[in-house]
Amino acid sequence: MAQSQPYYEPTANECLLFEQAFKNKLPLLLKGPTGCGKTRFVSHMAHQIGVPLHTVSCHDDLSASDLTGRYLLKGGDTVWTDGPLTKSVREGGICYLDEVVEARKDVAVVLHPLTDDRRLLPLERTGELLEAPDDFMLVVSYNPGYQNMMKSLKPSTRQRFIAAEFDFPDAQTETRIVATESGLDPDRTMGLVRLARKLRDMKGQDLEEGVSTRLLVYCATLIQAGLGYDEAIRHAMIEPLTDEYDVKQGLEEVVRVSFG
Repeated sequence: MAQSQPYYEPTANECLLFEQAFKNKLPLLLKGPTGCGKTRFVSHMAHQIGVPLHTVSCHDDLSASDLTGRYLLKGGDTVWTDGPLTKSVREGGICYLDEVVEARKDVAVVLHPLTDDRRLLPLERTGELLEAPDDFMLVVSYNPGYQNMMKSLKPSTRQRFIAAEFDFPDAQTETRIVATESGLDPDRTMGLVRLARKLRDMKGQDLEEGVSTRLLVYCATLIQAGLGYDEAIRHAMIEPLTDEYDVKQGLEEVVRVSFG
């Protein structure tokens, strides 16, 4: 049975930008806070265009070999096994590297030949030089709010991509998104959205990150399932944001003021 298209609510011209980037073989960089919809957007567009999607969640130990592939022992034989990037280049589709700045530095070196007019992937271990097909697209994302001197994209890498900046949608749009995803009545959802926006205003003061749209969906889902507002908000909108007791007390005070 064919999977339905992942739900996504456009906030600007990002869908058209993605389509044109795919059509014109341009790599795309998505910037924005955690949980604002970047990954859902890519899934939505892959389904809309009709190509496979290979998603890689980058982390500190992710190396170029994890993306390109390596030789593995299988049944006593040493066999080359493609990584997700190589698989995408061979077969076509979108390779999405989520939070690319978290990966090791050698990953950028592998990506560079794929992000210019060559669109090539050299595989030193196999001696292959793969040319990306027309339906291959490279998409990467990161959260600028987490950048520091040790983890940031070099200008020489950033300028190989066209880029789009994502943020949390306006209150009306976010209410529709959360209500659609959770099944909670829009009137009840709006109160949660207002609360989330108040908590986001605390980012940079007591919080590293504000409440994501993803957490809002989780909270509304718990309420729709029968959990009380206080419990749902505590488990989905307070505890995930901080471990500091004083900060949690401050967040709970904002909740009390908002909901009484």
